Amino acid sequence: ARPLMLQYENMPNLRIISCSLRPWKITLRLSALLLALALSGCRATAQEAVRPYVFRMMTYNIHHGEGLDRKVDLERIAALIKREKADIVALQEVDKGVPRTDYRDLTAELSALTGMTGVFSNNYNFQGGEYGNAMLTRFPVKRWTNLHYVMIRPGEQRGLLQLVLDAGGRELVVMNTHIDYRTDDEERMLNVGEIHRVAAQYGDVPMLISGDFNDLPGSRVHKKLAEVFDDVWETAGSGEGVTFPGDKHRIDYVWRARNAALSAIKAWTVQSDASDHLPLVVEFSFR
Repeated sequence: ARPLMLQYENMPNLRIISCSLRPWKITLRLSALLLALALSGCRATAQEAVRPYVFRMMTYNIHHGEGLDRKVDLERIAALIKREKADIVALQEVDKGVPRTDYRDLTAELSALTGMTGVFSNNYNFQGGEYGNAMLTRFPVKRWTNLHYVMIRPGEQRGLLQLVLDAGGRELVVMNTHIDYRTDDEERMLNVGEIHRVAAQYGDVPMLISGDFNDLPGSRVHKKLAEVFDDVWETAGSGEGVTFPGDKHRIDYVWRARNAALSAIKAWTVQSDASDHLPLVVEFSFR
């Protein structure tokens, strides 16, 4: 085989370069180079695979959009959600077609204002309209459903909204609820039992449960939830974590299923007059 001759014209001081490598040697060295590049790509892919996937979840009782100034202002709620860079938002006390909020669809409006997908679940027919919980999310929604709790006394029907999301290629179950407020905790305890049963149906899929639980840390309701879930404020928050300033109570929570491949990085509340509750935000990473 003849040596390869590479001719470079019109280049001063460099007219002919002679390469003595034979074709089979070039092929061998090229193969080695391609293999090295491939291995480098595999290492990069492996690093991508183990890199934590970080996202933020917010739970917020919006009091049908009415702030402490008695004005219904969804734009300030949307601005708060965007400022905190929430990827998933669990909303409670949400109106749809209710006279007190001018028959507006609050979920649809907040979805448009934030650029997030909105899912609303009606729990209670109120003033000729609908009233319940909603979720906003930046992740694709694979499926969703809503459970109406068993009621033991007349009053507002409560529910458990459940979404299965595609969070960066991984399934994530998020639930949203707002349970009974009365001093007697019997109905809340029954609700928690139903939450446990529903959660068990999802097996080992990573799961977060959030909302307004109308009870305090250390209560019977809190202890029963803690049998299966972790109150993420206890590991990732700092201070009292008050979410209902009127009574200076922490009654809004984000819970993590104990078998979940999720870690809570940090948790915080956001000061705002947009509702009678404060939003709670938690940053998570997939392990």
